[in-house]
Amino acid sequence: MAKSTRNTGKPWTAQDVRQLKQLAKGNTPTRVIGLKLGRTETAIYGKASSEGISLSPTNQSPYNRKK
Repeated sequence: MAKSTRNTGKPWTAQDVRQLKQLAKGNTPTRVIGLKLGRTETAIYGKASSEGISLSPTNQSPYNRKK
């Protein structure tokens, strides 16, 4: 899979951080977050760590799918 890097090297905006928090809260996979924000997976992990955002999956499947 190609890395999405359209925002590589650009500073994070407050809106980017808000969107990261919202996507993480919604149990969105890290790769999908990276694609939506135009950042690499490594950048997502780094920013989440510095902001105290948990990317650990909750006990639900992504996108609120039900079995």
